[in-house]
Amino acid sequence: MDSPDTYHIRPAGRHLLTIGSDLIQDKYAAVVELVKNAYDADSPDVEINFSASKNKTLSLEIVDHGHGMARETVINKWLVPSTNDKLKRKISPSGRVMQGRKGIGRYAASILGDDLLLETVTQGGEKTEVLIEWKKFENAEFLDDVEILVNTTKANQLQGTSLTITGGQEYLNEWDDHQLNKLKFELRKLIHPISSELFQTVSDEDFKVYLNFLNFFDDQKNRISEQIKPFPLLDLYDYRIAGTIDSKGKGILNYKNQKARNTIDKKINIDLGEPTNCGMLAFDIRVYDREAKAIDQLIRRGLKDDQGSELERRDAINMLNEYNGIGVYRNGFRIRPMGDPGFDWLELDRRRVQTPTLRIGSNQVIGFVLIESEELSGLTEKSARDGLKENEAYSRLIEITKGVIINLEINRYEYRMNAGLSRTNLKVERELGKLFAFEDLKENIRSRLKKAGISDEIASEIVKDINKKEDESNQLAEDIRQTVAIYQGQATLGKIINVVLHEGRRPLNFFKQQVRNLNFQANKLKKEYAEETLEKVLSVIDEFGTNADVLVELFGRLDPLAAGKRGKKKELNLKKVLNSTFHVFENDLLNNKIDFNVDCPEDAVILAWEQDIYAIMANLIDNSMFWMNSKPISHKEIKVIVNFDQNLQYIDYQDTGPGIEEHLIESEVIFEPDFSTKSEGTGLGLAIAGEAASRNGLELRAFTSNTGAYFRLQPKDG
Repeated sequence: MDSPDTYHIRPAGRHLLTIGSDLIQDKYAAVVELVKNAYDADSPDVEINFSASKNKTLSLEIVDHGHGMARETVINKWLVPSTNDKLKRKISPSGRVMQGRKGIGRYAASILGDDLLLETVTQGGEKTEVLIEWKKFENAEFLDDVEILVNTTKANQLQGTSLTITGGQEYLNEWDDHQLNKLKFELRKLIHPISSELFQTVSDEDFKVYLNFLNFFDDQKNRISEQIKPFPLLDLYDYRIAGTIDSKGKGILNYKNQKARNTIDKKINIDLGEPTNCGMLAFDIRVYDREAKAIDQLIRRGLKDDQGSELERRDAINMLNEYNGIGVYRNGFRIRPMGDPGFDWLELDRRRVQTPTLRIGSNQVIGFVLIESEELSGLTEKSARDGLKENEAYSRLIEITKGVIINLEINRYEYRMNAGLSRTNLKVERELGKLFAFEDLKENIRSRLKKAGISDEIASEIVKDINKKEDESNQLAEDIRQTVAIYQGQATLGKIINVVLHEGRRPLNFFKQQVRNLNFQANKLKKEYAEETLEKVLSVIDEFGTNADVLVELFGRLDPLAAGKRGKKKELNLKKVLNSTFHVFENDLLNNKIDFNVDCPEDAVILAWEQDIYAIMANLIDNSMFWMNSKPISHKEIKVIVNFDQNLQYIDYQDTGPGIEEHLIESEVIFEPDFSTKSEGTGLGLAIAGEAASRNGLELRAFTSNTGAYFRLQPKDG
């Protein structure tokens, strides 16, 4: 047998285009990559020069005034695809953190034109030129078949590097007004304008970006030049939350409200209870209300366009529509497309649909999230420059960022509710009680009739008709109340659907599997009677009965919440009802290692609707399980203590979870429909529990506790 031969991998000629124009997301990303290279070269600025020739060809020049490249560097690094030079060096000579890591960004220029001319000059005046014609690579069989001329001379020029990209009319046509505005948008969002002591940041003074046009537009007579500056919106926010969370999960956020005068900034201590698993993070998130009055207030604060002119309301709305988004930045530069309008990587709009009063939408926010290097954070950029790889670190980044936003949303919601800016959520029991209360009306009518000289007899007849209408209306209100109660019970039933799925799956799977077995054994009996076969059939039938009992018992536990009609209130044994509610969640409590204890006298009886007591307890237990599982807690426990002395005095409900912040308890905002501190959820749980309590002459209150959540259910006059 012949000995094996050795071979080398030879990249095809078009491999350079594969890692360049084919891989890069779009032409804006290509320009951004070349701008980042200028930053890595320690240049104080970069110029992006557009020009057009008379024969309608494009010239796009990227010019920096950095340290330039020596001939050896050009040959051994710049011309080497996927070089790890910057990855190894990490820091530029002047101390900047290198943006380039993969060694392929310069090849993205192939998406911008036909040819690329590199001209680079060192401090010593050594000038090196390289011309790359991309079509030669497309036509070459192998990469090393393409010969590239490298010319080095002495030059009396300032040090730096220019990349001149030329292309035919098809490339020129791609840069219309819309595309140029998009490029300007990308450049304005490229560098975040916030400062941070813990992260490298880049200001528009440290690294200036200029966009220039020469003989580019048909009506152009002079050179048009503009330094790219941050959006004028940034400092005119209504609400802002900013701060840092370290890699251990601890940090401080500062909340500020600019919508109201004389408000006090709020400091929020953060302790995730575990490492972030995506490195240290910094946040600066700014939110803008979108009502007409809020837009007018934004303009009064000083919102102007790029030329310094005041804006009309429609223009201000358009600016918000165009410039919103939460960007992710590393070493001062944005990771595209995170932060683009329409790229809702945090799913803010989906969350807002569920609870519009509480949540903010993506078109209301301009934000900045600062992350560490790939080595420290595990957050890895995709080679196509179209975001971050969707790994565990990315999932944690989303989770933590949503948590920061929730802190802003909660404080914003409280302010808007107190200021009367949010629509008031109806409390069904309270509002129905007011709806048909006619006593004031009847007294008013009696007084007016008396003044008009109408006899008491006639006045009584009129009031009698009003009484009749009042009775009819109150009966209607009661019907509405009972219908709402049914819907709320079904909503609560929906919250524990996991119980049904989990516990019902086992018996249902048994039925599915054993029906086939039963049919097989039955057919055998038909053909030939055998004692052994009969025993197998009877055994399966017994198991059918056992599993059917499991389902019957399961649905029996859920039955109080599933009732289609509500009868009259009944005397309920409290201990039995409370234990039955816990029994619904028994498997989940056991699996999550949550202990529970009900301390209730055996003879404690209450007149109430069983569905409502179930709904109250089910929502409290569901919340406790969520929050105790969201934090590392050494001992998870729920305690219910009933104080009963001939009549119910109160029912105390406590858990050992993270508890509820004092200001949320004091404002009672936790009982408002739509309000939730969970990243996902409808915010209906405590609102439903409060309504259910009210229907039964009870009230549900929350108290501050150092050991977890603490609720008390008591008679309204208690």
